[in-house]
Amino acid sequence: MKNEESTTVCDICGQPGARVRHVSEAHGSGADMLVIDHIPMVSCPHCGESYFTAETLREIENLKRNRHSLAVERPVEVLSYH
Repeated sequence: MKNEESTTVCDICGQPGARVRHVSEAHGSGADMLVIDHIPMVSCPHCGESYFTAETLREIENLKRNRHSLAVERPVEVLSYH
């Protein structure tokens, strides 16, 4: 899988060079778990912060609201860290 990255100015520290990388996140748990793939996250090498933009957060909420019409079921293996 190709990891596409671009650079931008960090909203936290204002330094150029923050990278936009794509991550996956799990929301909920058990049978209600939803995994969203390929979410753009800004990561700054200067201040160490990683964050989602307001636009990305709005889209995540939209995806969660419409999960039943948009989601594709896929089996996933789950491990517990003991």
